[in-house]
Amino acid sequence: MVAGAFMLAVPAWAAPGQTYKLSCAPEAPHGSVSLAGTRYGKSGYGFDLRPSPEVSNAGCTSNQPFYVSVKEPEGNFLVTVTLGNGKRAAVTAVKAEARRLMTFPISTAPGQEVTRKFVVHTRTPYINAHERVHLKPREIGDLDWDHKLTLEFTGTHPSVRSITVEPVHVPTIYIAGDSTVVDQEKAPWAAWGQMLPAFFNDKVSVANEAESGETIRSFIGENRLAKIMSTIQPGDYLFFGFAHNDQKAGPGFVSIPQYKAYVRHYIELARSKGAHPVVFTAIERRVFNSRGKIVNTLADYPNAMRQVAKQEHVPLIDLNAMSFKLFDAMGPKGTLKAFVHYPANTFPDQPKPLADNSHSTDYGAFELAKCVVDGIREDHLPIAKDIRKSVGNFDPSHPDPPSIWTLPPDPFVSAKTPYERH
Repeated sequence: MVAGAFMLAVPAWAAPGQTYKLSCAPEAPHGSVSLAGTRYGKSGYGFDLRPSPEVSNAGCTSNQPFYVSVKEPEGNFLVTVTLGNGKRAAVTAVKAEARRLMTFPISTAPGQEVTRKFVVHTRTPYINAHERVHLKPREIGDLDWDHKLTLEFTGTHPSVRSITVEPVHVPTIYIAGDSTVVDQEKAPWAAWGQMLPAFFNDKVSVANEAESGETIRSFIGENRLAKIMSTIQPGDYLFFGFAHNDQKAGPGFVSIPQYKAYVRHYIELARSKGAHPVVFTAIERRVFNSRGKIVNTLADYPNAMRQVAKQEHVPLIDLNAMSFKLFDAMGPKGTLKAFVHYPANTFPDQPKPLADNSHSTDYGAFELAKCVVDGIREDHLPIAKDIRKSVGNFDPSHPDPPSIWTLPPDPFVSAKTPYERH
C-alpha cells in the first residue's frame, strides 16, 4: 500500500520512462509490437502529425517525411533505429522533437540495414508541484514541451525497419540562449542548438532549452533557468550565452555590468549543482561594411563574456569570433544562403520576401554547430571524446558549400519571423 500510494503521488511528467520496441513488420518479432495500423493516441505509440507511411515487412517508408511518437515523461532516452528498406534504396535522416537533427542522412541500398543510436532529451514545463516555466504563446503545443517523444524520418524515400526507445542516464549538455540557438520548430528558420545532437554519439544528451526573445535576465524571470537547475545533475554541462536581445533599448535592456553579474550567477548555480559551466559568445549578425567585411553589431557583450570567463576560469567557446571568420569567408553573397533570405512566395503564405539578418537557415545553423563542436575540442572538454568519429575538424575560414545540406524541406513551415523582444 505504501509503494502504491507513493506511485500515485508521482506526477506523470516525473514518472519513470517506459521502454518501447516497435517494428514495421505487420507480424512483429517476439518482444516487439507492430506499427502497422497505428496512430499515436491511447495506445501510447504510433504514427503522428502527418499521414502514415507505407508499412510492410520491407519497412516503414514514404515519399514524404513521417513521424512516430511514444508517450514518455521528461528525461533522457536512448533511441535505436534500424534504417533501410528491404526492396528499395533510401536516404534517411532522423530528427527528434522540434526538428533536432539526430543523424546525418544515411544512404541504404535495397535490402541493406544500418543501425544508429542516439539520445533524445524530453521535457515538460513543470518544475515542481507549484512552479512551471512561463511559456510564450508560440510555445504552446510545441513538440519540445509536450508529454511524448517524437521522431521524424525524412530524406529521399525515408525508411525505418525498427525503433527502440528506453530510459538512459548519460551526461547532459543543457543549453541556455536565444533565437539564434533555439530549436526552431518551423522551416526555413533553424539554429545551431538543434543541429548539435547529430555530432555526438549515444553517450551524451543535448537538452536545448534556449528560447526566442530571451535575455540573460528574462531567462531567469520566466523560470527557464530554474527548470534547468531542477533536473541538472553532477557531471552535466550548462552551456549559455546571450546578447542579441540584452542590448536592445527598452524595459528589457541589460547593461554590461548587469550582464557580467548574471554571467557569474549562472556559473555559480551550475557549480552548486556539481555541473560544468561553459560560456559561449553570441553569433554576429549579417551586417557588412563597404569593404565586404562583417561588422560588430553586439557592442561590448562578447567582450564582457570573455572577461568573466577568464576571471572565473570557465571554458569559453568564442562563437562570436568564429562567426566573424565564417561570414567573412562566405561574403555578402554567400551568407544569403546561411541566413533566412528568400524571394516572395518561396513558402506558403509568404507574399513578401524574407530578409532576416539574425536567424540561420539549416545550412547556416549546420556550419555554426560545426564551430561549436570545434570549440568543444579546443577547450578539451571531457565530452569531446563523445563527438562522433566521423566528424572531422572544422576551420570557419573555409566553410562548406551550401550543397552540403541535402535534406528536403520540413513539412512544417512558417513565413513569420521567430519572436524577438522589441
